[in-house]
Amino acid sequence: MSGHNALALITCPTQYFSNFIQHITLPASEQISQTASTVTHTEIEQSMSSPSVPTRSLTDTSYMMYRNALCVLVCACASNALRVGVGIADVTGPPAEIGFMGYANFEQTGHGIHLRQFARAFVLENDVDSAERVVFVSVDAAMMGHGVRREVLKRLKKRYGDLYTEDNVIISGTHTHSTPGGFLMDFLFDLPILGFVKETFIAYVIGIYKSIVIAHTKLQPARIEYGEAELLDANINRSPSSYLRNPPEERARYKYDVDKTLAQVRFLTPANELLGVINWFAVHPTSMNNTNRLVSSDNVGYASILMEKALNGNNTHPGKGNIICAFASTNLGDVSPNIKGPRCEFSGKVCDQEKLLCKLPKERCFASGPGKDMFDSTRIIATRMFQTAMNILAQPGEDLTGPVGIVHQFVEMPVQKVPPYDPVSETFNASSMVSGCVPAMGYSFAAGTTDGPGAFDFRQGTTSPNALWDAVRDFVAEPSPQDLACHAPKPILLATGRIKFPYSWQPQIVSCSVARIGELILAAVPGEFTTMSGRRLRSVVSKASGGKRVVLAGLSNVYADYIATPEEYQEQRYEAASTIYGPHTLDIYLNKYVELTEALMASKKPSSGPSPPDLSEQLISLVPPVLWDAAPWGHEFGDCLLQPEKQYSYGDTVVAHFVSGHPRNSIRHGRSYVAVERLQEAEDDAWTTVATDADWETKFIWQRNSKILGTSYAVIEWEIPPGTPRGTYRLHHYGSYKYILGGIYPYHGFSEPFEVT
Repeated sequence: MSGHNALALITCPTQYFSNFIQHITLPASEQISQTASTVTHTEIEQSMSSPSVPTRSLTDTSYMMYRNALCVLVCACASNALRVGVGIADVTGPPAEIGFMGYANFEQTGHGIHLRQFARAFVLENDVDSAERVVFVSVDAAMMGHGVRREVLKRLKKRYGDLYTEDNVIISGTHTHSTPGGFLMDFLFDLPILGFVKETFIAYVIGIYKSIVIAHTKLQPARIEYGEAELLDANINRSPSSYLRNPPEERARYKYDVDKTLAQVRFLTPANELLGVINWFAVHPTSMNNTNRLVSSDNVGYASILMEKALNGNNTHPGKGNIICAFASTNLGDVSPNIKGPRCEFSGKVCDQEKLLCKLPKERCFASGPGKDMFDSTRIIATRMFQTAMNILAQPGEDLTGPVGIVHQFVEMPVQKVPPYDPVSETFNASSMVSGCVPAMGYSFAAGTTDGPGAFDFRQGTTSPNALWDAVRDFVAEPSPQDLACHAPKPILLATGRIKFPYSWQPQIVSCSVARIGELILAAVPGEFTTMSGRRLRSVVSKASGGKRVVLAGLSNVYADYIATPEEYQEQRYEAASTIYGPHTLDIYLNKYVELTEALMASKKPSSGPSPPDLSEQLISLVPPVLWDAAPWGHEFGDCLLQPEKQYSYGDTVVAHFVSGHPRNSIRHGRSYVAVERLQEAEDDAWTTVATDADWETKFIWQRNSKILGTSYAVIEWEIPPGTPRGTYRLHHYGSYKYILGGIYPYHGFSEPFEVT
């Protein structure tokens, strides 16, 4: 037996231990067929010849004593039946003059960076069968698109052959609404960003690919532990009237109208050293509202940074530590972090965008978080998630170490016919069938949510059409009578499945994956499941897997909008109006994920299904390029126009202005536009970086002076955190400018030194 297989045998989980035990020489009456084992006879003979393993025939009593002793040994060392690698890479998109994806607000374009975006990758493989792998990547992005995933897989294939494919790679967006868009390729989703943005697309592809490569190179023996805890005061249901549509018998099973459990999976070496952590908590990353203009990973991204700093050392810069901590998306569809609830903008009265409307002119209804502003709210929600995750980490975990496996299938949603699910009896009604619909968006989609109100006079809860808006809709694409009947009671505002110009507006084929990570089942879904939709999915998948723990990974691989329950669909609030395949969308997913789970548990590979179309040759972009940059008369790029004060204390904000080029000239992955530096050695003029534009305390704000002249400046802010060592500091700005006659050239500049006392 090779050393690798010997280690796997000695430290294997229960199923390998059982195989080994069955081959110990027993009395004739107790011998077990060798064909029942997955360990070869040669391996058994070799292991028997080892000095540490008896080879003689055992009596009943001695056999039982030996088996019990070996069981203790194996169970104590069962951590090495798995190998895990973790990796992190910068995926920050173009931070200036590109629309943000999430709120569908044409005016919300980037003007700098508050928090950088990262991809956090986890590669898992069976130690005894390296062909069986699962890749999970959590990305600080609004969601994930098939085009990005396809390009990542293309690059992985060039490097690793068929090791990583559509069958075993899950890429999940955290759903932050404050990052650059234009990467999904479906026209409706890229429309508010003015079409496809190649810079965003490439930034995400390169960063995700790099994170997987890093994780691959760091594969090592590991084990899995699970923990969970209740987290209150961090989320609320933003569509409570929809939730109440679900059967009372079903609602009675749950204490809250949103999930309050933070689930955690952690990976540890045999020496109990932490490799990485994945946390799942149901909350929208919308603490940063639609007035924000700085790239931000929002509450979940900051929670990741806090946890990584706590575990890697507070002086470790974001994205540079060895321990990787993700806060990934789950069933967050109707869940908001703005826990103060929705109120009218001017009057302060309670509102709901449906029946409780704001009455003052141009008064909007939106929810707010627990802080004094959106930055403070982001910090508070992130800190609550971080503290809960650290509390779980401090407690003994449930060992879930076991085999790794995954199944995947593309599903064409409009053609599916399935038996509906009864949430009261928790069974499928095989006596009837329901079907999917061609994609369409309802009126309430345009109303927006209390996290981000929409435009015009649309209300949530609209179930009747408007002749004027129907005329506008029909001018673009008219839904068929079958569409109208299929989507009822949703009044169709956009028949997206019927629009072919300039190319597909929404996907009709989605990606569905179910992974087994030891004794945990991970259901990766292509959209935003509401609270109750997620609970139903976890329930049916758990039953299909034999009662295993189930975690739902949201916004994975393809983005297909929302998934409300059939009952919630009748209310036609935003989530239901955005459930694009009709009232039985969830029924289709429940059937499909049961089918995939059963295939996974039986070690069967399902058919791959129809591949989504490749739209890369049809894409349109109306985003203007950077033409040129110019420095103001008498200045050069990097010159400090506004110097800091000479002295500061904790809690003060240091501000400096620099002559700047356009940030889109170089997105500086793994680097920074900003560095806060501390003087180490005055004689050698030696400075060390204490913070970058990836840190919470800094802000990089880019402003145009003149589009015609190409002049702009950068504002750098550093809020001095408590505990900052006294000393001499300076602000350093990096960038690149585009010369009017061609070429892009780097520059840098720094402020005058200042003292922190």
